[in-house]
Amino acid sequence: MTEAKLLQCYNKGCTKKFDPATNSEKSCRFHPGIPVFHDAMKGWSCCNKKSTDFSVFLSIPGCTVSLHSDVKPPEPEKPKPDPNKDELIQYKSPTEIKPITPIVRPDGDEPLVILKSTVAASLTAALEKLKLAATETATEGQAEQKDVPIGTTCKNSSCKNTYEGAYSNHESCQYHPGVPIFHEGMKFWSCCVRRTSDFDDFLAQEGCTEGSHVWFKKAESEVATCRYDWHQTGPFVFVTIYAKNAWPEECQVKANRVQLDVSTVFDSPRKKFHLPCELFGIIDPAQSVVTYFGTKIEIKMKKGEPMSWSRLTIEKKIEEPAEDADN
Repeated sequence: MTEAKLLQCYNKGCTKKFDPATNSEKSCRFHPGIPVFHDAMKGWSCCNKKSTDFSVFLSIPGCTVSLHSDVKPPEPEKPKPDPNKDELIQYKSPTEIKPITPIVRPDGDEPLVILKSTVAASLTAALEKLKLAATETATEGQAEQKDVPIGTTCKNSSCKNTYEGAYSNHESCQYHPGVPIFHEGMKFWSCCVRRTSDFDDFLAQEGCTEGSHVWFKKAESEVATCRYDWHQTGPFVFVTIYAKNAWPEECQVKANRVQLDVSTVFDSPRKKFHLPCELFGIIDPAQSVVTYFGTKIEIKMKKGEPMSWSRLTIEKKIEEPAEDADN
């Protein structure tokens, strides 16, 4: 049969031309279903063969064998407009974008609160080993405590009591367990929030903690420097202090909405590190937390407003003295 008398098969997936005289039940391989395109996958509703490549999709062999058909499939009907229904054009005004009102920066003199904290299991195990190693030293200190000269002053900060006899060991001691801080003309203890600009008032502040007297001065912790850095992820700002084997019960991390104050004791023999910060942005201390790890201290601070911080702290400008007009 000549090419002009061959008929085009319109079965889906079959692109062949056929001779009606030789058309049989096994002549055409095609897809009786419809093409399905979903999530970048292309396939047929009649079989499970799928592909993300359109060329591969077109070459998928048919899943059904039957006669060729020269009947074109009907075109899907387009919805006809209803002549009885008026065409309604809806206009929506552009949605007004309300600007974000910046939060007024609070006063830095707000009371500092101690942030919630957790201790990692790795640090707990490391500190147990250090405590066992220090047991002998502690026993020697207890022996010295028994031989106290009359009139010895208690060595706890802000306690002015003196040793008058064995009964003095059972008296209550009011003291400050923290360290003195002098910042921008203000004087205060890291363990409480009472601040004053007068040095005599600072010395007269009653201790904020009740405990036992200490008649012999303990070996002072060495003041050390620690490497620290910071980063931010969306709603949080992280400050990481690389202090190994920190003693959580002797550390204090306090903050208000614009101030961060870190006093940490770490390692053995003990070392001290103090980090006061005036933060670049505003935080929410109630949703901030401190985690003590074996090799570092991580402070996770919740941002108080949706903004990116360009730095951790505010850099204060130093005003230079005005030059004499005569010079």
